Amino acid sequence: MRNARIIASGSYVPERVVPNAWFNERLGEDVDTWLQENLTIKERRWLNGEGTTSDLCVNALNNALEMASLKPEQIDLLIISTDTPDFISPSTASVVCHKAGLVNAASFDLNTACAGFVTALETASNFIKADKKIRYALVIGAYAMSRFLDLDDKKTVTLFADGAAAAVLTPTESEASGHLSSDLRTRGEFNSYMGIYAGGAAMPASEEVIQKGDHKLRFVQKFPKELNPQMWTEMIRSVADQGGFEVSEIKKAFMTQININQIHETMNNLGLPLETAPTIMDKLGYTGSAAIGMALDHSLRNGDLNEGDILVFMGSGGGLSFACNAFRW
Repeated sequence: MRNARIIASGSYVPERVVPNAWFNERLGEDVDTWLQENLTIKERRWLNGEGTTSDLCVNALNNALEMASLKPEQIDLLIISTDTPDFISPSTASVVCHKAGLVNAASFDLNTACAGFVTALETASNFIKADKKIRYALVIGAYAMSRFLDLDDKKTVTLFADGAAAAVLTPTESEASGHLSSDLRTRGEFNSYMGIYAGGAAMPASEEVIQKGDHKLRFVQKFPKELNPQMWTEMIRSVADQGGFEVSEIKKAFMTQININQIHETMNNLGLPLETAPTIMDKLGYTGSAAIGMALDHSLRNGDLNEGDILVFMGSGGGLSFACNAFRW
């Protein structure tokens, strides 16, 4: 039976480091203390100059290809998950194919916001299972949210950061590794709570819209604080049940990196040690659709993954979109 497995990863962040102290000065108040105590964030990376989302993607995919010992022309499918694309149209994936030399890859973007990397993993896995022509699929989660931030909005500007993460998947017929199960959900009633609402058909980016700043990220309404831990706990239990393994067998849970307390609450709900869920936001901030893949890449390069380990990926993002799946390493 044809299945999909992850064989390599890569990540990239821009060179510009923005420490919490920068916001203390910009906003005229101490935000550093709250950020460190509640989110563990000490600094983040932002793009400089004219860098783009596609540039982040190219750097991350090159690191992944190097780990996999693959050349760009060997990639058959590229899926990019981002809600900060280079353009509304064409796709960022088409730009990346050109920049990175993926001359044989079919490609497309998808957007489930910060749940996107997991959604892309799931999509690529199902393509591999269904289409025997696909030998190597590359998925990328990319985030250039600094381009869309209001620098005077304390609710958003201190949290978000830039980066990209990539994973290479390939077919396998072994039952000892690969994709195990998934659970994808949408809570559309929350679509108006946070987002970038200008620039599309509902609110074209007119001069008036830009002057008002409506083309920037807007945090309109506070999400129920119990929602993420509730959904994450339920969905991780769901993929364990579908995948035929016990929750206690999970070795790593790669989670949306927005709130350390919500991650810890979920691990406690599941009876798992806190170290099951590695975090990267202390030095990298919140990197949205890239965060989960970046945590995977850090764990893989640190030698924290062993053959046979059960890995769970759990993402949630604007919309609200939720995506969870499990792989055996």
